[in-house]
Amino acid sequence: MVFIEPNVSDWDMEKMKCKYCENLCVKNGFHTNRAQRFKCKCCGKRQLASYKYNAYRQGISRDIISLTKEGLGIRSLSRHLKISTTTVIRRTLEIALTIKKPMISLAKKYEVDELCTFIERKSRQIWICYAIERITKQIVNFRIGSRSNKTLNGVIQTLILSQPKHIYTDGLRNYKTLIPKEIHKTTRFGTNHIERMNLNLRTHLKRLNRRTICFSKSLVMLSAVLKIYFWG
Repeated sequence: MVFIEPNVSDWDMEKMKCKYCENLCVKNGFHTNRAQRFKCKCCGKRQLASYKYNAYRQGISRDIISLTKEGLGIRSLSRHLKISTTTVIRRTLEIALTIKKPMISLAKKYEVDELCTFIERKSRQIWICYAIERITKQIVNFRIGSRSNKTLNGVIQTLILSQPKHIYTDGLRNYKTLIPKEIHKTTRFGTNHIERMNLNLRTHLKRLNRRTICFSKSLVMLSAVLKIYFWG
């Protein structure tokens, strides 16, 4: 539901600026609730002077990103921002679509590891395989799926294309067939940084906590939240 604030003067309405391109707007009919509607002369977008529903508030997407990184789930975000859960889900997916993976530098050292979680119920285990750059601690890529060569290879091949100096992993046998021996390292303390990142993920994202009633209901939503946490 939308409405015009009663303290908005006629002068402000006549001189209203576009919220998208900052150009002048002109009156353009009325909304279904009889609120004055405006149309931008430049970009042509229609809008109202003010909105009642918080989902239309400027900066709401930025709030969703920051609160998601602080560990709030879908319903927690809904209560905190005073918007519906369906709107939170839709906005989260839209934000994730706009996020792009960072560029991978050449000849760097990387660490790769897997993190176990589940979808809907504990019998549906799923693994998050991801890689970090050893110096900057930047997550460079991740895949979600079973603990198989297909999932691991999606991350490993991205690293190999960057001509890395070394790739550090744990003792999982799958890595021996996916990573060339010349750059594969399984030394002691070789995965300290990414193991610490595993702890951060379980601490910061409620859906990855071990003993909790919060969990992911869909693979798409889990992937979107991880993209926001890693690169948002």
